[in-house]
This record gives sequence, C-alpha cells and structure tokens, in this order.
Amino acid sequence: MELAYYSDYAVRLVNSEDPARGKDSLTSVEAVRDLFGSHKEAARRATDADVTRFRSVRARLRSVFAAADTGDESTAVNLLNALLLEFPVSPQISGHDVRDDDGRPLWHMHLADHPSNATAGYAAIAAMGLAFHLTEYGVDRLGLCEASPCRNAYLDTSTNRSRRYCSDRCATRANVAAYRARKRLEADRSAGTGRTADSAQRTTAHGER
Repeated sequence: MELAYYSDYAVRLVNSEDPARGKDSLTSVEAVRDLFGSHKEAARRATDADVTRFRSVRARLRSVFAAADTGDESTAVNLLNALLLEFPVSPQISGHDVRDDDGRPLWHMHLADHPSNATAGYAAIAAMGLAFHLTEYGVDRLGLCEASPCRNAYLDTSTNRSRRYCSDRCATRANVAAYRARKRLEADRSAGTGRTADSAQRTTAHGER
C-alpha cells in the first residue's frame, strides 16, 4: 500500500460532514467503520466512543484544508504537524497483499494499526497521508470546494494546479450557475440600454416641440 493512498483517509473523514447544510453522516459506530473502507480489521476495533473522537479529529483536519485553501501555508503545516505529533505512525515493510508475476512479494511501506484505539489509528494514517501529499505536491494542492454551499475537501492532482471543485457534479453545477448569472447580467444590461435609448428619444422629441 503506497503512502499516497492514505491521504484519501483525510478527505473521506472531512467530507463526512456538510457544515453549510447542517448534515453529518458520522453518527454511529457503523459510520465510523465505513470510513476505513477495505481496511476491515482496523474497522472492527471501532466502538461507540470513537464517534466523538472521530468528530474531533475531523474538525482538526478540516482546519488544515481551510488554512491551505486561504493560502495560509504556515498555519496548515503547523496544524498538520500537531496531528502528526499526537498520532504518530508505525511504519512497516509489507508485501503480504501485493505480488509480482512470479508470486514474489512486492515490498512497500505500510502503516501498522495503532495500538491505542481506532481513532488514533485512523488519525495517524490520515495525517501521515496528508503530510505526504503536502510535501510531495505543495500546500496549494489541498482545497475546499468552491461550488457554494459545498465545502468538501479535495486533493488537487491536476497537472496545472487548476482544480477548484470536489467533484464533477459540483464543477457542472458551478458552471451552470455562472452561465445563468452571465445571461441575467446581459439581459439587465440590454434592458438598461433600451431604457436609456427610450429616455433619450423622449428628451429629443420634447426639445423639438
């Protein structure tokens, strides 16, 4: 499992909440376990107590994305460093799940489960994955969706650093909204021009009397 994979853990957790709409899917231990994806063994360690702990980590991870989104690189890095210090990782060399054509293990770095609890384990790998992405690609590759009211987190992997939305759906919605806004502006300008022309004609006609 590559370290870059773990950055998705951070995005997944942050996006379990939609603050603008007052929605939160992280309301049960089952929801916590779903965040682990295919990492079933770690998910089974989650208990009801992890719901509150996960929400706390989520708020801190969102703060990292929010700082990066506003261009405050130092704050983003400091917040992420605090998470890394509080939730240290235990790297191990692994080859149990990936093999080459000859059946030999393809050795790679793997982050072992945290011995404390499910929250500590998830936070450790999410923070490490996010740190890897940040140092590899830049702080400006972390962002929050610009398609209001959505503020989902995303990782920009585009070649020209152009990503602004969390999904194709939000990008389409934002483009449609922008198109409609332009059309309304054009219509208002056209109506204003028409009113100005009518007023000018009335003024001219009045002066000729």
